Amino acid sequence: MSEFDYIRWLRQRTPPHPRVLVGPGDDCAVLRPSAAPLLVKTDMLLENCHFILEQAGPRRVGRKALAVNLSDIAAMGGRPVAAVVSVGLPRAKPPGESKPQGESSSAGGLAQELYLGMREIADEFDTALVGGATNSWDGGLVVSVALLGDAGPQGPILRSGAKPGDWLFVTGPLGGSILGKHLDFTPRVRAALELQEHVQIHAMLDISDGLAADVNHICEESGCGAVLVAERIPISPAARQMRDGRSPLELALGDGEDFELAFAVTPDDGRRLLDSQPIAGLTLSWVGECIAEQSLWLDDKNRRQALPPLGFVHP
Repeated sequence: MSEFDYIRWLRQRTPPHPRVLVGPGDDCAVLRPSAAPLLVKTDMLLENCHFILEQAGPRRVGRKALAVNLSDIAAMGGRPVAAVVSVGLPRAKPPGESKPQGESSSAGGLAQELYLGMREIADEFDTALVGGATNSWDGGLVVSVALLGDAGPQGPILRSGAKPGDWLFVTGPLGGSILGKHLDFTPRVRAALELQEHVQIHAMLDISDGLAADVNHICEESGCGAVLVAERIPISPAARQMRDGRSPLELALGDGEDFELAFAVTPDDGRRLLDSQPIAGLTLSWVGECIAEQSLWLDDKNRRQALPPLGFVHP
């Protein structure tokens, strides 16, 4: 399939969107502006680093490539609008070599499957796929997505607004994402928007590096510390199934790519959330509180111990 054949194929599968004046096929996309502040996010996935193509298959990779960006829009309390996608496709393999699950024999087939995976989650979150670029090279698959969104009703929610005394919550169970959640998670866009109808969110992010590491990010940006309560941290069934030498609690604290939200609110708002559960169909968990001392602690059966910022460290 040539580049122009692929563009024609893609345009046939791209539905209209009220914010898109010109979509794929021209030199630039044209979007209708909004009065809300514009959120801009980009993320890149690399084969054999963020996914193993032979195991995941290209549709799941395409879905994840857009989903990780949707999760960051959720972390800022926003609404996704439109995405631009750039793909580096591996050149076709010689005859006789094995091909990834679900992949056709051509780079064009791989590109189609990637798009269909993105289309699935784009439609779920009313996100337009408005253009991008494809190239082939001798390395593995590379997918880069740039996503635009509108700030939500409370404006862009940053990491830097937490205050001593704030309660910390998470939107779902944590740990063991390598068993599948890292590919198949649901970005918490709806939860972030619904939360803003109930409470004022002081700080928020998505848990991509690990709960301890990401709460530490909030503390560093906000100039405070935090105490996490071991018995209140929700542990996923996958974390309890893992057998890698770490306890389920360690996995819940330190595993990356859970893509749940962690956020800080006042105690009064925290009580209001506990009384008004669920939010967007999710059961929220109170996991600790912010403190004035700029350090991170774990309270385990009323014993407080220093908690290192467990999680993924970017090289």
